[in-house]
Amino acid sequence: MVNTVGSSKKFAYSKLWTKKWLEFKKDLHLKEDQISVLIGSMLGDGTLRIGDGAVNANFKTEHGLKQKEYVFWKYRVFEKWVGTPPKISYRYRENGERYEKSWWFRTVRHPEITHFYKLFYPKNKKIIPKNIESFLDSLSLAVWVMDDGNRSGRSINLSTYAFSLSEIKRIQKALKDRFCLESSFRPDRDKGYRMYFNVQNTKKLVKIIFPYILPSMYYKLPRTP
Repeated sequence: MVNTVGSSKKFAYSKLWTKKWLEFKKDLHLKEDQISVLIGSMLGDGTLRIGDGAVNANFKTEHGLKQKEYVFWKYRVFEKWVGTPPKISYRYRENGERYEKSWWFRTVRHPEITHFYKLFYPKNKKIIPKNIESFLDSLSLAVWVMDDGNRSGRSINLSTYAFSLSEIKRIQKALKDRFCLESSFRPDRDKGYRMYFNVQNTKKLVKIIFPYILPSMYYKLPRTP
């Protein structure tokens, strides 16, 4: 015989829990700085995902152990959107030994994040949207550099391996039109393409992004102004 009493309690709890989350999410709206950090992360290492059976997408960020401060900074930007503080991700060596790999967090699923999922994942693969210029600002550019930027002498380059050549040209045009920043690109072995800023444009770039760069991420810059 089915335990109808127990089933009823479980069903009631599920309805209450669903209502609680719906009311919580109803009060969530992406602010300007959150959108900027989201955009910069999507150009970098961030991911958006709609899980199996889900309707809306969530945002996930993950960075190495040495970038803990950076992960917690992003967490503070999205704190109301995140159920729990950042956690450590673990991996296993061939001998079965577990080791710490990275810090990460993800937001709740929400229609406003789904909006950006549709822009960046029109066919379930991350791209650079055609209207990317309309979303670029100094903060999003700073986040992109903190995510994927590298220092090479007196210049900065960006790992753009996830994007096609046409998408890289699209973001180059957006940077030129939005910030008057010129860049170049070249293949990096079999990984894909990497974007480069020469010394002159690196100086422009650093001036634009420096107010938003965390001290722990200064190592990605050739020098501070």
